[in-house]
Amino acid sequence: MVEFGKLEREIRIDAPPEIVFEVVSRPEHIKMWWSDDASFEPEPGTNGELVWGDRVAVESITVVDVDPPHRFVFRWIAPAAQLPDADNSLLVTFELEPSGEGTILRLTESGWREKGWEAAVLEEAFHDHERGWDMFLPRLQSYAPSVEV
Repeated sequence: MVEFGKLEREIRIDAPPEIVFEVVSRPEHIKMWWSDDASFEPEPGTNGELVWGDRVAVESITVVDVDPPHRFVFRWIAPAAQLPDADNSLLVTFELEPSGEGTILRLTESGWREKGWEAAVLEEAFHDHERGWDMFLPRLQSYAPSVEV
């Protein structure tokens, strides 16, 4: 059986870490490459939401760590009517590293096994997120260089 413990992606973005950090941590930028709407303050401990469609899909998020321009971390995918926390959600980490004139972005999404889902549900959710990040990260990659500080 494949282990679904951690989803990882790494991309290079033709924009400096300061800009990439803004693009992954600020709602006004997130809605340009990922969700259709986003509302939260990029401060540790704050809660907010990501919205797709006309509120067809709404996910609560909790900001965990903000270290500009190096790291932005949040939790999401908690059970309905619960705020994401260490016991009930997935942890998404964006780590940024300067690379010449650009940035290496490392995405890690963890907490899969801790969700307690049965194997088939876990596998489908993991693959769904793989497909999602594989679709949205290229959008981030093309959007970030258009942003000015």
